[in-house]
Amino acid sequence: MRLHAIRKIRSLFAVALAAAVVAGCAAVKPEEAAREPLVPPEAPKVAPSPPTAVSQEQARIAAAYGGVYEKPDLSSYLNRIADRLTAASDRPELRYKVVMLNSPLINAFALPNGSLYVTRGLLAVANDSSELAAVLAHEMAHVSARHAMQRADEERKAVLVSRVVSDILQDQEGAAVALARGKLSLASFSRAQELEADRIGVQNIARAGFDPYGASRFLLSMGRQADLRSAALGQKPSQPGLDFLSTHPSTPERVQLAVAAARQIGAPGVGERDRDAYLTAIDGMVYGDDPSQGFARGRQFLHPRLGFSFYAPAGFTFENGSEALLGVAPDGRALRMDAARLAPGQTLEGYIAENWVDGAAPGPVEKLQINGMEAVTLIARGRDWTFRFAAIHYGPDVYRLIFAARDLTPEVDNGFRQSIQSFRRLSQAESDTARPLRLDVVRARPGDTEATLASRMAFQDRAPERFAVLNGLAPGEPIRPGTRVKVIDE
Repeated sequence: MRLHAIRKIRSLFAVALAAAVVAGCAAVKPEEAAREPLVPPEAPKVAPSPPTAVSQEQARIAAAYGGVYEKPDLSSYLNRIADRLTAASDRPELRYKVVMLNSPLINAFALPNGSLYVTRGLLAVANDSSELAAVLAHEMAHVSARHAMQRADEERKAVLVSRVVSDILQDQEGAAVALARGKLSLASFSRAQELEADRIGVQNIARAGFDPYGASRFLLSMGRQADLRSAALGQKPSQPGLDFLSTHPSTPERVQLAVAAARQIGAPGVGERDRDAYLTAIDGMVYGDDPSQGFARGRQFLHPRLGFSFYAPAGFTFENGSEALLGVAPDGRALRMDAARLAPGQTLEGYIAENWVDGAAPGPVEKLQINGMEAVTLIARGRDWTFRFAAIHYGPDVYRLIFAARDLTPEVDNGFRQSIQSFRRLSQAESDTARPLRLDVVRARPGDTEATLASRMAFQDRAPERFAVLNGLAPGEPIRPGTRVKVIDE
């Protein structure tokens, strides 16, 4: 969470919903497809060229995903695999560059100029070189098949039809129907692109000598990771067919088609997996939130750079975004934390009077002292949600904690108030010693089981299940001594 000034929460849903883990590909507009112009090496007196559409998109992507993650050996490894895939592809003249993003989210996408982006979260889920190759080959297929341009054309067609119906035929209702039909068509079109990219990717990794079943294994691990996260949040696991407007087919559908495509090439075991090389490359990689943006340890959230900490109420799971910290609980409770600056001469009471949630009626303001800091709090009641709002004056900043519940019972509100009271300054020693979680590759010893290895994980909640999903293992699968596995520790 960066220090981010937000004057007012514009929607009740902004605090009631947490950010979802995205496992898909970003569409890019065709005007962003041009490569950046080459600049002569010796031109110090020439004013810099204005940013191109591609460079602006690259900057936007990096900002949205915590910046670029630097691990030179891993970066070189990823780009060697991309080069190998390119040489085996139908368009070997294209050039690609793999960029790692400093985000725990599971995502990968491509720009039409050949920039391939993968997040730390995605790299942690993969378990061998063929699985990583499948991800890169899928994104390369989007570029070589010009999917972004085709999608943009379909979007323009849908909007054009809607405008013709609205402006020329003077039929507003018909225009809305036409636009809705266009969106359905576009969703189907995008799903078809994803499946085509899966098919092309499987063929490409096989031609490059990798195990073609790597794609199905990775998709299965990705789906298990998403279901594990849903369970931690108290949500139902994703089910195929529920979101028919999604641009991505359901994971079981993609796994089934990836397996079918691999079987057309050969039986399992026909290609290279190279698990050791992959695990060596990712060993020591940061896992989860980057401490520079703050991070969670169970219910505690710490921000060493900004120097504060607080505890969420019982049952909460954090989602740390670039603009705000979000939290959700299985029973529907939610929280949001962000920061702002007081205007010159503005009091906390004046600030909170102008910044409660839109659409909710605020109650009286209560003054507090929280660990030596001035604070105010109030309750705001909306139609469906009730909010406990707190503003804490810490240095030049005001930290806002907004809690939401459909039924704000005294017990629930007491949990909210305890969370507010837990806000405190971190000592310099605490800030200095705060360390990120890291992915550690270890060898199983004689007698090691899923349970013994999971006990080394820096998680108490669902540790055995997390260990199995992280390593692509079936629950309770025996682990041979000497096998290299991933654990998460500090």
